[in-house]
Amino acid sequence: MITTALRVLALLGASLAAPFASADGTSDYSVLIISRERLEVATNCEIGIYLNDQLSARLFQEQSTSFNLPPGTVDVRLRLLPGQVAGCSAGLENQRNQRLTLSSGQINKYRIAMNQDGLYLTRVGLGY
Repeated sequence: MITTALRVLALLGASLAAPFASADGTSDYSVLIISRERLEVATNCEIGIYLNDQLSARLFQEQSTSFNLPPGTVDVRLRLLPGQVAGCSAGLENQRNQRLTLSSGQINKYRIAMNQDGLYLTRVGLGY
């Protein structure tokens, strides 16, 4: 019984000595939010989001996703994905990337849009 009480006291003492998590300090990551909230992309096809040439998310209309990424540059490529909706089939697409520079502690919000060159990201305000 005494050893159990001593262990509990030791754990309490160790937890008091440990630093508390805080959101006030500088963070070592950046938040990237990508949304497909508006009807700017006139297709029911799913859109794949590739970060540094790796499929990282899939978005249907009215969806958004977010990533916690290290600061620095990230290449983002958007692509229509085949298979989930009738009429969405694989084909030749523009394989260009958009290079984004992310800063530590920064929240970046982008919206998917489309023009004659294909899908791209446009920066928007946070709106919070």
